[in-house]
Amino acid sequence: MNIRILKESDAHIYQELRLNALKMNPEAFGSTYEREVEFSLEMVMERIKPTKDKYIVGPFDHSGSLVGMVAFIRENDLKNRHKGNVFGMYIAPGSRGQGLGKALMKELISRAKNCDGLEQIKLTVVSDNDHAKNLYKSLGFEIYGTERNALKDQGLYFDEDLMVLSF
Repeated sequence: MNIRILKESDAHIYQELRLNALKMNPEAFGSTYEREVEFSLEMVMERIKPTKDKYIVGPFDHSGSLVGMVAFIRENDLKNRHKGNVFGMYIAPGSRGQGLGKALMKELISRAKNCDGLEQIKLTVVSDNDHAKNLYKSLGFEIYGTERNALKDQGLYFDEDLMVLSF
């Protein structure tokens, strides 16, 4: 498995996986398939363009297919630059159960630790997603709160646990 930072030339395969994620697990994301299917390739290219404070890490299988993704975005306000955020963690169904999520998160954490002055990484996870919460806990993340009714999809509410990893 090859895990690397995505670049603009990966926009098409990223968008394909992202749209599948939004269809397969709509409760896990703040965005929607209906919103993002309208994104132009140029918008997607700009979205995934890596910088030192923002990047998307993705694993590629032996055939070269993108089979997962997770995004890191550092806060940019002067008083918040010590914090980073994890967004959009997803592993394609056919690649789950192989430790890929853990490897992907370890890569993100390793890169984030190289950000000068970064002290913590935060993420949110749907409260009843025990599999994801256990993964994050195994990497040292701790729950520090719960947002009730954080997401609403098709009339259903989903709570989210707030988690943090301090360096």
